[in-house]
Amino acid sequence: MTLDLVLLRHGESQWNAANLFTGWTDVDLSAAGEAEAIAAGRLFAETPDLDLRIVHTSVLTRAIKTANLALDAADLAWLPVRRHWRLNERHYGSLQGLNKKETAEQFGLEQVTRWRRSYDEPPPPLDEGDERRAARDPRYRDVPAHVLPSTECLADVVARVLPYWDDVIVPDLYAAGARGGAVLVVAHGNSIRALRKHLDQISDEDILGLEIPTGIPYRYRFGNDLSVADASYLGDPAAAERAAAAVARQAG
Repeated sequence: MTLDLVLLRHGESQWNAANLFTGWTDVDLSAAGEAEAIAAGRLFAETPDLDLRIVHTSVLTRAIKTANLALDAADLAWLPVRRHWRLNERHYGSLQGLNKKETAEQFGLEQVTRWRRSYDEPPPPLDEGDERRAARDPRYRDVPAHVLPSTECLADVVARVLPYWDDVIVPDLYAAGARGGAVLVVAHGNSIRALRKHLDQISDEDILGLEIPTGIPYRYRFGNDLSVADASYLGDPAAAERAAAAVARQAG
């Protein structure tokens, strides 16, 4: 049995376009991001051996809307969908809402690069009374307050994503695989980096160099033991490389 997984980072958001740290802030897609989501759906429809059976998203609008637009474009709007906060973007703490390039000029590019892409160095946390804290958002009302982050490094994201991977996505992979189908996960740059670190066994040092472009599906095929048999972007791989390089340049 082959297990088939597609990872899709949401299309460009309004804050991506403005080069702002977004994190758990709920931001909508830009017009370009909507077009990316639709293009991803067309890739799904044009891939003859891809049979999507179930979808997982975060609880943030940019991921939800990307999934909806992509599924509409693929004529798959009827697929069952699960949503969970554990697939959210990394929480950027007090950096949320700040311009990435201006932050690099203030704190130095090396420091901001560590905050953005290192494995174990989180940005400064939100203060206890900060209105941006997730406990104020009704979508997290049933999540224990002590579990909700005020900042995260990638190691923290790995720790929160992997239980959902093990307990929910993997069983769906086996169920879909038994029928020749695939699972789609629509999430964020860092929740996808966390999954890819685990799936590709990327070291803590090498994960620094992994950038996830918006709106371009990445497909895994696993053996029955979840060993990676094949992994690649759908569509033009050169376009995916250019888009990933653009993400790397965001902090200047």
